[in-house]
Amino acid sequence: MNSQLAGKKVLVTGASSGIGKATTLALVRLGASVALVSRNPHSVITEAIAARKDDSVLVKAYELDLSDVGSVAIAIKKIVADFGGIDVLINNAGMAYIGEMIDMPLADWQKILDLNLTSVFQCIQAVLPIMRQQQNGAILNVASIAAKQAFPKWGAYSASKFALLGMTQALAAEEQSHGIKVMSICPGSVNTPLWDTVDANFNRESMLQETTVAESIIYLLSLPANAIVTDMVLMPNAGVL
Repeated sequence: MNSQLAGKKVLVTGASSGIGKATTLALVRLGASVALVSRNPHSVITEAIAARKDDSVLVKAYELDLSDVGSVAIAIKKIVADFGGIDVLINNAGMAYIGEMIDMPLADWQKILDLNLTSVFQCIQAVLPIMRQQQNGAILNVASIAAKQAFPKWGAYSASKFALLGMTQALAAEEQSHGIKVMSICPGSVNTPLWDTVDANFNRESMLQETTVAESIIYLLSLPANAIVTDMVLMPNAGVL
């Protein structure tokens, strides 16, 4: 395998479905070892192991509720220790809420911010000391086109993704001198299981496919050490849906 990701140790959150699952499978096929973190990582572990080209590629499942933000940093540190280190962190886990903000309960607002923003912050804090010690590493945060453009009834989601993008940019400036790349990707609508729970009449065939987003993530992570795409906007050719 000649991929720059071969032999790397990667932690993926939200690894059991959607973009996280597609990215996990792509990484494993390229020879990267992957720690699968989600509430139900065992649903994809068999498929991920089967995707390996050889047994040297390590694939392990770690069950973790990232919305329990008080325990995330400690849990991620334990996962990294058990996995034998980390080279790349992909913060992919997230959730949406559809509805006008006038009606939104505070508890639901907090859930969105906890998972989409605070848990990412906690994951980052857990891995940064190791990456600084290595003077090497990459952190990729999966944001959304909603981090660039707000949409009616997506206010809380958009607020969380705008904030995630701001945090990503600040972190990139802080960690550049430590040899750590910090990047974001902002996909437009992606045909994931999220839409199964949304009462909306969207043409899902016109959306991005999970594998397309995964391929773009692989591209970002595969650039030479002296090159970086700080923020990628990836849209369906049909435009915003």
